[in-house]
Amino acid sequence: MINLILNFVTACRTSGLRVSTAEVIDSARQFELINLLDEDQFRTTLRANFAKSRREQRDFDRLYNLFFHDMLPDTDIDIKNPQKDEIRNALDQIKTEINEDPLAEAIFDFLAGDPIPYLKEIQRLETLGEETTKALKSNLSQLSSRLEIMLRINQTRNRLIQLQNDNSTDSQPGQNRGMAAHLLKRLEVANRMLTQETRPYNDGLKQVNAYDKQYSGLGERPFSNLTEIEIEQMRSVIDQLVRKMKDVMSRRYATRNKGALDVKKTLRTAQRYHGVPIEIIYRRKPLRKTKVVTLCDVSGSVWSAARFMLNMIYSMQDCFSDVKSFAFVCGPTNITDIFEKHEVNKAIEKVLTDTNINFDALTDYGEVFYQFHRDYLNLLSKKTTLIIVGDARSNYHNPQEKLLDEMRAKCRRVIWLNPEPEQFWGSGDSEMNTYKAFCHEVRPCRNLNQLIYFIEDLVF
Repeated sequence: MINLILNFVTACRTSGLRVSTAEVIDSARQFELINLLDEDQFRTTLRANFAKSRREQRDFDRLYNLFFHDMLPDTDIDIKNPQKDEIRNALDQIKTEINEDPLAEAIFDFLAGDPIPYLKEIQRLETLGEETTKALKSNLSQLSSRLEIMLRINQTRNRLIQLQNDNSTDSQPGQNRGMAAHLLKRLEVANRMLTQETRPYNDGLKQVNAYDKQYSGLGERPFSNLTEIEIEQMRSVIDQLVRKMKDVMSRRYATRNKGALDVKKTLRTAQRYHGVPIEIIYRRKPLRKTKVVTLCDVSGSVWSAARFMLNMIYSMQDCFSDVKSFAFVCGPTNITDIFEKHEVNKAIEKVLTDTNINFDALTDYGEVFYQFHRDYLNLLSKKTTLIIVGDARSNYHNPQEKLLDEMRAKCRRVIWLNPEPEQFWGSGDSEMNTYKAFCHEVRPCRNLNQLIYFIEDLVF
């Protein structure tokens, strides 16, 4: 039993699940208190020790079902399996045809009941980086690696089918068929692991669809369809809302010394005046001023939505303790200084003309996340709200969702505003369905009413 648990721990660690030695020892001690033949108790004990968060529980369940159900590990109870000798002979025959191919050896070990080498290949695919050059940018390394593994699986499947139909041996009728069926079933598990969805469990995702229609007509027009006159009208509406929010924030600070009486501090201060409570002390609840980091896609029609979003946020500097902003097409450009030194509308024009943003390049969200993670990860903390404005259309490049997951772990919240209608998310080259698994909140934001609803929710 201990060796079986240790092998399962190795499989968990290989797949990126954090399992410490202390947690393994705790599990072993808890096994003495439960009925090991009751699978619910056994699985719950392992799950409670190995999965530290809701997001890790899905990975644990996948690995548990693989190891204890799909792989059917050999135990002392299973020694008398009548097909064992035939399966071992068939595997020995397949092994002579490998010719020192590491990938083929990993698939062979998986068929033999050891999933660790194959899990290492899957984990390598999940963390595989892309090789780029100035002349040609390729984002097909993950796809080509998956196709290579799939070809090896198909070759192994064809070889097992040949063994299934081979009647030249002295085996009993149907014996080869049963043995090959067992190995083919295990091979299908390997193929399913290669193609299955690996998005993390994210039941806390807040997906906002409804909003208050505060402005009819203009408020429902998409940003990309606005005329110059309507843009000026919309800016006046935004300015009114900003003034309203600043008034609210100023009233909060003006009334912070009013409210509930702080009895302890009042009595402590009264000692100066022989116990007479001359100075009344109220409970202070300092306002938590959020730090904001924005990543705004400025390619094509997305820029129309990003422009109004930046206009709103940077008109509300008094509402946030720190604001950092980045614009991107295929790489993040820090535009914070431009917005701090210039009026918002002039700053927007400077972003279009005085920055090194390559507006002719293809949008690549994976490259943006890679460069931001490399150069600006220190800007994120548990007081930071990361706001991403974009349509998540990455031109079929590597989405690098694992980097977004690491950014999420550093932030208080990750909010994604998408200017596209929700029915188009995930269509074509859109990676929105991939990215939203790593966000705390996703919202469509393509008109004034949706933008105002988001800002009021963010500030109030």
